[in-house]
Amino acid sequence: MSDLPLRLREALERAGFTYDGVAELLGPLAHDALARNETVPGLRRTTGGTPLETLVRLFLLQAPVALEQAEAALPGLVDRLAVEGILAQSVGEVAARLDVRPYAADAGPGSPVDLWVVSDLTPGLDGLPQRVGADHVLGISPASTSLAQLTLRHHVGRSLDLGTGCGVQALHLAAHSDRVVATDVNRRALWVTRFNAALNGVSDKVDVRDGSFFEPVAGERFDLIATNPPFVISPATGERLVYRDSGLPGDRVVENIVRAAPGLLADDGWCQILANWIIAKDTPWDERLATWLVGNDEDVDAFVVQREVLDPAAYVELWLKDAGHHPATGAAHAEDYRHRYDTWLTWFEEQGIEAVGFGWINLRRTGEQPRHDLLSWPYDVEQPIAPAVGAWGAVAHIEVSPADVLLRAEDVQQETLGVPGAEDPTTVVLRQQRGLRRARRVDTVEAALVGACDGDLSLGQIIDALAQLLDLDAAEARATYLPIAEELVREGFLIRG
Repeated sequence: MSDLPLRLREALERAGFTYDGVAELLGPLAHDALARNETVPGLRRTTGGTPLETLVRLFLLQAPVALEQAEAALPGLVDRLAVEGILAQSVGEVAARLDVRPYAADAGPGSPVDLWVVSDLTPGLDGLPQRVGADHVLGISPASTSLAQLTLRHHVGRSLDLGTGCGVQALHLAAHSDRVVATDVNRRALWVTRFNAALNGVSDKVDVRDGSFFEPVAGERFDLIATNPPFVISPATGERLVYRDSGLPGDRVVENIVRAAPGLLADDGWCQILANWIIAKDTPWDERLATWLVGNDEDVDAFVVQREVLDPAAYVELWLKDAGHHPATGAAHAEDYRHRYDTWLTWFEEQGIEAVGFGWINLRRTGEQPRHDLLSWPYDVEQPIAPAVGAWGAVAHIEVSPADVLLRAEDVQQETLGVPGAEDPTTVVLRQQRGLRRARRVDTVEAALVGACDGDLSLGQIIDALAQLLDLDAAEARATYLPIAEELVREGFLIRG
């Protein structure tokens, strides 16, 4: 690639076109409005003609700027950016054809860094029609941010960004990987990813490959795979947006990745997937997904967290609006919208789909007897959530013995509920304040056990003391509460001293 990305970066840096710089320029009101795709407050804040204001108007607010202002902000680059399709020129004016967006990323070990991400223009600003082309290259989105927060950030040798899109995950991975492979079937996305790698100075680390799913990396092994696949569950209507539609029926795309990924993981390697899945009538979601985790040539640990459940109507509405098919977007007629809505709902009914789940699938190749934890947890969690996933992996195979000295995790608090003045509470809950912020209902013995884990006594000594205090059989108490203590360690309420 030419020196254009490097020179563009220099111009962006010189203008102060960073995430913090833009936020300061716009102020909270206009910045929040832009997050809602409204530009008027931002236009009111950027009338001074400085290079930073010009770049914000041009790329983020999608407003034409005077040619002389564009040349002042991008000296010597306007013509070249027009040739590459990033800008469009008319008489005396310049407009953006692609989005160039500052992005503040946590680089893993070390301080946050400034990045810039090129993608197709954000659709739907100010309520304008938001129909997008089949090869649309999506920019930074809530889904890409969620995956970035989920992905582990320890140093690895080789990582894979499967279905790279604009390449934002590859940029994250490049900060803590010796080598990154980024794949996609969208030729425009591949060009954008290469440009973004060069723009952010990591071209030497990022190997961009054309191909479907794991085909471009067949026979290779990776220490970390991160993917936000095209997981939208929809009928085959002949239309396909590559960034969200796989072309495979139902949730087969996610199932295929879950089944194939273990064969590409190195020892102790992780695959982390942001996904949708079908919740079928009369079948618990976790039982259905558990079938994806067995029968592989290489078994893996799995930590699956269902974060949200949408009924069919809410799901269809979400994705019809995303594609610009809702009449409110100005790009569709009510009759066409209703026909698409009805077709999709009918297909859901025919397939026996009761709801759609959204969440995280984390796979880890350990070589040990696989452990599968499937958890429904729609509550607030601490972000980034990656450290909590790593903590789960660290204790997934831990075994607790009576000789172990355990400590109550510092973030665990106890909540009680009962009738005022009653001698004992009716409910005792242990709740974490960090990570997943799990809650666990416990009996009074379990609560006392956790409270006594302060590093002074072994687990066996604590259980024996509680048995004596509560007039319980010591052997039965150990048989009952040793496995519970092990669960408490694996769930993060207790840690080994």
